[in-house]
Amino acid sequence: MLLREIRNIYHLELDSMYTKEEVDSFFSLALEHYLKFDRFILALQPQLVVSKEEEQPLFETLSALKQHIPIQYILGETIFMDIPIKLGKGVLIPRPETEDLVRWILEDIPQDSDIQCLDVGTGSGAIAIALKRHRPKIGMFALDTSKFAIEITSINAQHQEVELQLLEFDVLGDNTLDLYVDMVVSNPPYVLEKERSTMEPNVLDHEPAEALFVPDEEPLRFYKAILKLCENSLKKDGSIYFEINEAMGNEMTELLKEFGYSDIQLKKDIFDKPRMIKGTKV
Repeated sequence: MLLREIRNIYHLELDSMYTKEEVDSFFSLALEHYLKFDRFILALQPQLVVSKEEEQPLFETLSALKQHIPIQYILGETIFMDIPIKLGKGVLIPRPETEDLVRWILEDIPQDSDIQCLDVGTGSGAIAIALKRHRPKIGMFALDTSKFAIEITSINAQHQEVELQLLEFDVLGDNTLDLYVDMVVSNPPYVLEKERSTMEPNVLDHEPAEALFVPDEEPLRFYKAILKLCENSLKKDGSIYFEINEAMGNEMTELLKEFGYSDIQLKKDIFDKPRMIKGTKV
C-alpha cells in the first residue's frame, strides 16, 4: 500500500477524535518508531510503498488510538529533554511543562556540582535521569511508592547509562527516610477530583489515577507530606522545587512559609501558567 494512503486513513478515522496536527504527529511518531522513517519521508518520496509486514504495526497503532490509548503507551516510550524514556501503563506520561521545571533546576546547579539530590515520586524516572544526564557529578536518589515505577525507572537508568539510587517509599506513610540531601524535587499528584470532567479520555481512562488526583478537600496533601519528610532529610539552606497546580500558587507559597522556607519563587511554564515553585530551607 502507498504510505500516503495509510496517512489518509489515519485522518479519516481519527480527525473526529483529535486535531489534525495531533493525527499528523501520531503518524510521524509511528513511522519513526516502527519503520525508522523520517517525518518528512512523504514529502521526499510521495509514491513510497510499504509492505504488508511494514503496514501492520501502523494499523495496530491506529486501532489503539481509536480506543483513546495514549500514543506514548502504544509505542512504549516518549521523549523528555531529548532523552528517550520508556513507559508502561501504570506510570505517568511526562509533560512538556515538567521539562521547564528541570531546566529551572539546571539553571541553578553549576555544571560541576556534586550535590546530593532527591526526586520524590519519580514515576518513569524522567526528572531524575534528565538531571543526572546534564549534571553527571550529582548524587541522584529517586523514590516512588509504586514498585512498577521503580522497575521502569531502573530500566530507563540502565538504558541511559546513569546511576540512580532507587527507593520504594510511601511519603504518606509513617516511615522516616534515612537520607540527607542538598536538593529535593517533586512533581506529585495535584489534579483536583472536580477537574476530572475537564480531562480527555486518553488521560482519564489510561493514566494512573493515583499519580494524578488528590481530594478536593485536601489539595496539598502530598506537598505537606514531602515538606514534613524534608524536615529531617533536606539540609539547611537546601532547595526544594515543586511542580504545582496552576490554581494553587498562593496556597503553596503560604505552605512553604509555614514550613520555614525563604526566597520563595513562583514561576510560569511554557503555557504561561504558574506551574513551578521553589524555596530555600532556613
